[in-house]
Amino acid sequence: MLYYIYIGNNRIIIDHLSKVTGGMFVAVSSSQKAAKVIDGIRERYNISILYEQTDVREADCIEITYLRKRYPRVYITLITEALKSENRKAYLQAGVNNTLPPHAEEDSIQRMNAYLKARKDSKLKEFSETHRKILNTYHLPMWKRTFDVLFAGTAVIILSPILIGTAIAIRLESKGKIIYKSQRVGSNYQIFDFLKFRSMYTNADKRLKELNALNQYQIEEVESSDEGPEIRFDDLSGTPDEEESLLISDDFVISEEDFIKKKEKTKENTFIKLENDPRVTRVGRIIRKYSIDELPQLFNILKGDMSIVGNRPLPLYEAELLTSDAYIDRFMAPAGLTGLWQVEKRGGAGKMSAEERKQLDIKYARDFSFWLDMKILFRTLTAFVQKENV
Repeated sequence: MLYYIYIGNNRIIIDHLSKVTGGMFVAVSSSQKAAKVIDGIRERYNISILYEQTDVREADCIEITYLRKRYPRVYITLITEALKSENRKAYLQAGVNNTLPPHAEEDSIQRMNAYLKARKDSKLKEFSETHRKILNTYHLPMWKRTFDVLFAGTAVIILSPILIGTAIAIRLESKGKIIYKSQRVGSNYQIFDFLKFRSMYTNADKRLKELNALNQYQIEEVESSDEGPEIRFDDLSGTPDEEESLLISDDFVISEEDFIKKKEKTKENTFIKLENDPRVTRVGRIIRKYSIDELPQLFNILKGDMSIVGNRPLPLYEAELLTSDAYIDRFMAPAGLTGLWQVEKRGGAGKMSAEERKQLDIKYARDFSFWLDMKILFRTLTAFVQKENV
C-alpha cells in the first residue's frame, strides 16, 4: 500500500489530492507532525511526502532538509503551482524528488504511483544484493532441508481439507485473491514473497472510510482495553492541538501518553493489533485465531524460502535496522515458521523485549542443531494444542 503524507493547510488541495492519490492519505500541518506519522509506518519505500510550497523558500528548504535527513528512503514531492527557475536548485538540494501541481489529474498521480512501485522493487533488489555480499552465504544443511520437505509435504497432505475449505470460505465471503503476499527478508538478506491466507477485505482501507461517522479529515474513537483508547484512522487533518499529542501507525492513532505506557510494556514494539478491526472478514477472524492463515507458509518451506524452524522473516523496515555487525549473524540462519524466541517467551507470559528476541535469534543462528530443532518444534506443537499464542 502507498502512504501519502500531505504537509500543508490548504483544504481545497487536501480534498482534491485525497480523492485522486489512492492508498492511505494523511494530512498534517508540519514536518514534525508528519514525522510522527512516518515513524509508525514500517515500509518506508511505500511513503510519499506531499509538501505544500509556502511563500518562504528558506523555511521550506529547512523543513524538507530535515525530512530528507531523517527519512532518506522516503519520496518527497513539492506541491507547487509553478516553480521558479531560481528556486529549483535550492529545493533539489534540500531533497525534493519531484513536483506536482495542486490540482493534478488522476492520470498524473497514477503514473507517479507506478513509478513509486517500480522504485520500491528496485530498492528492494538493491538492498538484498548489497547486504548479501557482506555475508558468507549461508547454505541450508542437507538434513534440515530433507526434514523440511518431508514435514511440510506431509503437513500439506494431512491439512489439505483445511487448506481447501479455507480457500473456498475466503472466496465465498469476499472478492479478491485468496493468498496474501508480503515481502519479507530471510536468510542471507534474501527477499521473498511471504504467503498467508487473506484475512482482510480487498478494499480494507475504503471500509474504514465507510464506517467512519465523521468526515474524511476527522478521527474516530473506538473502545479498547482498559490500557487506554485507540483510534482508527484513514485520513487525518485535525487542529494543531489535536495533532500535537497523536502518534499514528498502520492501523491506529493513539495518544502520546497512552503510547508511552504501552511502550514501557512492549519496548520497541509500536504496532498494536486492533480488536474488531472492520477490515477483517468473518473468516479472517477465525483463521487468525487458530493461526490457519499461516498455513500457506508450508509452500514457502517446500519452495525453499523458509524452514520449519528458524528465525522469523522480517519486514524490510525491521531488517534494515539489523545490518550492523552486532545483528548480522541472525541472517546466517534460515527463516522459520517457528523459532527459539517464540517458545522461550512462554514462561514469561510473552513478556520479552525486542533486544531479547534479537539475541535469541542470534543464539539460534550460531547453535542450531537437529535436536534443538526437534525441541523447539515439540514445544511449538504442545503450545498449539494448549491453544496458547505461539
